[in-house]
Formats: sequence, C-alpha cells, structure tokens
Amino acid sequence: MDFIGIRCQYKPRRACLQFLLTFVVRRSQGELMLIVAAILAIFVYGMIAAMLGTILPELSERFKLTPKQNGSIAFSQAMGLIIASLLVGPLVDNQGKQVGLVLGLALISLALFALPNSKGYTSVALYMLLLGLGGGIIVTGANALVSDISEERRATTLNFLNLFFGLGGLATPFISANLFSRNAVKLCYGTGILSAITLVVHIFAPIPGPTGARGFDLAEASLLLGNPTLYLLSAFLFLYVASEVGVWNWLVRHLIAQGIPESRALNVLSLGFALGLLIGRVAVSPILITVPAAQVTLAAAAFMTVTTYLMLQTKDPKIAWILVFLAGVAMAPVFPTTLAIVGDKFPKMTATAMGIVITFGWIGLAVSSRLIGAVAGTDPKRLKTALLVLPAASVLMVLVNLAF
Repeated sequence: MDFIGIRCQYKPRRACLQFLLTFVVRRSQGELMLIVAAILAIFVYGMIAAMLGTILPELSERFKLTPKQNGSIAFSQAMGLIIASLLVGPLVDNQGKQVGLVLGLALISLALFALPNSKGYTSVALYMLLLGLGGGIIVTGANALVSDISEERRATTLNFLNLFFGLGGLATPFISANLFSRNAVKLCYGTGILSAITLVVHIFAPIPGPTGARGFDLAEASLLLGNPTLYLLSAFLFLYVASEVGVWNWLVRHLIAQGIPESRALNVLSLGFALGLLIGRVAVSPILITVPAAQVTLAAAAFMTVTTYLMLQTKDPKIAWILVFLAGVAMAPVFPTTLAIVGDKFPKMTATAMGIVITFGWIGLAVSSRLIGAVAGTDPKRLKTALLVLPAASVLMVLVNLAF
C-alpha cells in the first residue's frame, strides 16, 4: 500500500486483530480496569471538546452574541486549558495520575451542571473557563495513563484509545440534533451525569501512584527544557490544535451562516468531522506498527491543508459533509501520534513534557479564537474568510514537521 509516498507492507485486518488480542485479551483484571477508565475519560473529553461548537448557535441566539463574543468565549475555554496544562504535568508526575483525573472530572461535572444556568455572556465565559480547566487536566492525565499501558507500541495504543475521543465528539452534536432537539440544557445535564459517573470510576480504579522515575528532578527538568525537539513538537501542536478545535468550535456557526439548517450543520459536525476522526484513528493504528510516527504526521498535515481549505468553499450540505469527513480523517492521527512522539523522546518526566506540548496547543487555540473572532466581527458570514486560519496553520505544520 502507498501512504503519501510511503511504502507500507502489512495486512490491516490481521494487524488489527493481533493488536487487539495483545492489547485487550492478554491483560489482567487491573489493567483492563485502567483501560476502561482511560476510555471513559477520553470519551468524556471528546464530548466536551464538541460542546461549545454544538451549543454556540443556541447561546448566540439566546444572548444575542456576535462572532467576536463567540471568539472571546472560546478564548476563555482556551485559557482554562492553558492554566490546567501548565499545572497538571508536575501534579501528575508528583501526585499521580489518579489525583489529576479525579480533579479534572470534578471540574468538568461542576461546569456542565452550571452552564445551563448561565445569565449572559459573562457567565457563559466563566463556566467555559472552568470547563477548560477540567478538560486540560483530563487530556494530559488520560493520555499519560494510556501512554503507560503499552509502552512498546505507544503510538498505536494512543491512536487506538483516542478513537473514543472521536466517539465522544460524534455523540455530542448527534445527540443534540437528533435526540434533544438542539436543547442545550438537556445536553449539558446529560453530559454532566456521564462525567460524574466517570469520576466515580476513576476514584475506585487501580491507577498506579507516582514512581520515583517520574518524580520531579531539577537536573532532568533542565535537560527537558533544553531539548529543541520539545519546542518543535510544541509548535506543531500549537498549529494543530488551532485547526482541529477551530472546526469543533466554529464549523456549525459557519455552515448556518452559509444557509445550511442548524440540525444538518450539527450532523455534518458529528457524522462528518467526528466520524472522520473516528475512522481515521481505526485505520491508522495498524499503519503505525510499521510506519514511523513522524512520517504519518507529515502526510496528515499535507492532507489537512487541502481538506480544510476545500470544506470552506461550499454551501452544499452533501459536499460539505464529504469534505469535512475527509478533514476529520486527515486530522485523526495527529494529536495522539504527536503525544506518542513526546513519550518516546522523553521517557522521564513524560507527563511534564506532555503538559508543556499540550499547553502550546491550547495557546494555539487561544490565539486562533481571538483572530477568527476579530476577523469575523459582527457578521457570521465573514467566518468563511476568518476560518482560512485553518489551512494556513496546516501549511505551517508541514514545515515544522520537516524539522523533526
């Protein structure tokens, strides 16, 4: 099989079955509990990643919010993600992943139960900040936990389990459009209940505590911060998160502005983008057994450049669905595979390294949210121009990837 110029010799079905056999069947009861806990955490994070973009049209209508104010709300969420990511690495390395995951899930549950009671722009921004804090803790803690489950095939494992992020992202807009009739209150409460259940699972899961090898050490921290690869990976994720979360947060509002009904726009996000992420991660897991991770991210970045540009050029919902689906497939391997590269490059202080790289990703979200909101201003139709930030970021990703 040719994968963007890369020759891969493998049998997908056989490789997937062998991986599943090794990863799931040949595990102790405690390890299976860890896998379930990680899956639930990543699924919940997928649901909240799609939350703002799903409820934004209703919030904008209810409180008369402009795209510029939407950008400020997304910026608030990004600031929560940034603050959490700065603190969670040392917290997890020193206190253990369980402490971080329980704290993050508690904050997410609190934010989701509070969000339906918002009184206006300020309270929405405040609760999204809180949701960002919880999400930032979860994404670092859960990926660090997954990274330790199968160190010998870290990239494959991270992509396999992160497909549940795609399932969560698919569930939020799909449930909103098809089960809750675009009712943001029901959606927030339903997701909040799931988050609370996941919190209980993590309280009782046998998650290992911190080890001496992962504790904070000033000399190791200096080596970590002095490694140029850390900054290349940080720049790469800065650009990527701006692109992926840009789709989650802005796509539905953009499609509505182009004349597509809200329910269809939500289904384009769920059965297009989220489904593309899901299928892409299933497909890429066996590829990563034989193909170097950096080559996979390079091919993905190139594909993202084309698909994100084309998806902004149509008003036809069917064509939009196809192009958004392909954009999801293109983005599918990037985040987990980048974190796998971090884990391989930094076997000590892994959570701290992941926290730094992910923090730069959230900074990318903060910068792009402000930029997109400023360009769109008060006219939702200008989102078509503002969202050209996404293919531009993808082009820069290709250049950074070449420097790995």
